[in-house]
Amino acid sequence: MKNVYFLSDAHLGSWAIPHGRMQERRLVRFLDSIKHKAAAIYLLGDMFDFWNEYRYVVPRGYTRFLGKLSELTDMGVEVHFFTGNHDLWTYGYLEEECGLIVHHTPQTVEIYDKVFFLAHGDGLGDPDKKFKFLKAMFHNRTCQRLLNAIHPRWGLSLGLNWAKHSRLKRADGKEEPYMGEKKEFLVRFAKQYMQSHKDIDYFMFGHRHIELDLMLSKKTRLMILGDWIWQFTYAVFDGEHMFMEEYVEGESQP
Repeated sequence: MKNVYFLSDAHLGSWAIPHGRMQERRLVRFLDSIKHKAAAIYLLGDMFDFWNEYRYVVPRGYTRFLGKLSELTDMGVEVHFFTGNHDLWTYGYLEEECGLIVHHTPQTVEIYDKVFFLAHGDGLGDPDKKFKFLKAMFHNRTCQRLLNAIHPRWGLSLGLNWAKHSRLKRADGKEEPYMGEKKEFLVRFAKQYMQSHKDIDYFMFGHRHIELDLMLSKKTRLMILGDWIWQFTYAVFDGEHMFMEEYVEGESQP
């Protein structure tokens, strides 16, 4: 039985991350290290700091990452790509050229007889009206067409600048640390959701850039996957046990 892997939030291409090339190479080396052990890989959003597809233009960069994903899918590994709030503008390129399975909404899936609720996590349980407005605008088809009407030189620059300033608003470019069960929006969402969906075994989220492994009940476990900027963390499920791991260069992986 092969493993299933979960990771999120690499924000590749970010203008606010000074070690971007090293970061991408490290991610690619990790993917290469698991390619013979993986049945499936779930990328739970914001793998790119900004991704927008044009009909005839491919965004500059990411060649090592996209090439490795294509190699994995060519080998028969299922690679699932969940759009986040930074990389939601996908219109077929990742599916057609790289063989990814793209999800634009949260998914409930069964993996090795366990039920998983999988999502990037943006907007779930978050009452912030400004964020909800921006999310609705970003998903609006008319707004997406207007963005794609801008020349790629300016459209991509606009998106990358927006993402850069969004990150630099935070102290050291990092997210707020764990706020506790009562304040964490994703924990609150999961607790409410599981009241009417008692079959869920695992909630898996990205978005928050914190590493969290929390038992919500005797049956249900919530995991927030950290990031691939500073933490290089991921979850791996072998069909029986779930582990939260950190990728350290040179160490053997489960």
